[in-house]
Amino acid sequence: MKNLTLKTVVLNALIILVGQYAIAQKQDSIKRKKHAYSITLGGGKIIKVEKTDSLAKLDSGTVAKKDSLKKCDKKDNVGFFSGITFTRLDFGFSKLIDNGSFALSPANQFLDYRASKTSHLSFDVLQLGYRFTPQFKMYIAAGFDWTLIRLRQNITMQKNMPVLTYVNDNVNFSKNRFSSSYLHIPLNFEYRTKTDKKGNRFYVVAGPEVAFLLNAKLKQISSERGKQKEFDDYNFAPFRIGGTLRMGYDGIGLFVKYYANDMFASAPQKGLKNMAFGVTFGLN
Repeated sequence: MKNLTLKTVVLNALIILVGQYAIAQKQDSIKRKKHAYSITLGGGKIIKVEKTDSLAKLDSGTVAKKDSLKKCDKKDNVGFFSGITFTRLDFGFSKLIDNGSFALSPANQFLDYRASKTSHLSFDVLQLGYRFTPQFKMYIAAGFDWTLIRLRQNITMQKNMPVLTYVNDNVNFSKNRFSSSYLHIPLNFEYRTKTDKKGNRFYVVAGPEVAFLLNAKLKQISSERGKQKEFDDYNFAPFRIGGTLRMGYDGIGLFVKYYANDMFASAPQKGLKNMAFGVTFGLN
């Protein structure tokens, strides 16, 4: 009796499953409503082509795609733009230029640095500008940048001194980093090409900038003293003026920056300037 009952339950279950499958197929066929289209062939013959809902969905997707392209075009409209941003992220290397030479003069030999570990980092957080055409715009921005000099010698910069001053230490520093941080305000002029087949563009961005010193820092690490951080202005120039050139494709490119005034407001370092170069992200 148990076997008979189990057999009946399994059979009924199979019947229900088959019935549900048939109903689902019927509903699916109902959903696929057909749409007739007339196509005129050569010789005046007319044939009818039926299109299912799946093709209709494809058409609606094409329309949606066109709408999205229209929205993209809308972004290219001329006019003012502004807002908070996180873009033009520059990461690369810094080089000191001593009166036109990459070699440091005897007076500045204490600033000898590890080139591969002396870096530059900057980005923009605010912008306000005007787009004249879909290809050209100008804008003023605001952001931050850091120059991080990895010193070779075991020296310690002195705080609150009238000129840039250091002392030699009998300590082997595993890290001796001398850095500055600025608030920069660039005025950029940007030209971009029309989009290519992949929807990307080439960009050229150039312009001057001014910057104001926020702080300077000396960070040292040694087995004798552990980790130490000291903050001061260390006679870095309180005001800086320079220029930037960026070139890239699809939001990624290269940059070079040059600062026209002296790096330090310290008489012995007169004529010592710096530049930076590297990779830039967020060209748009």
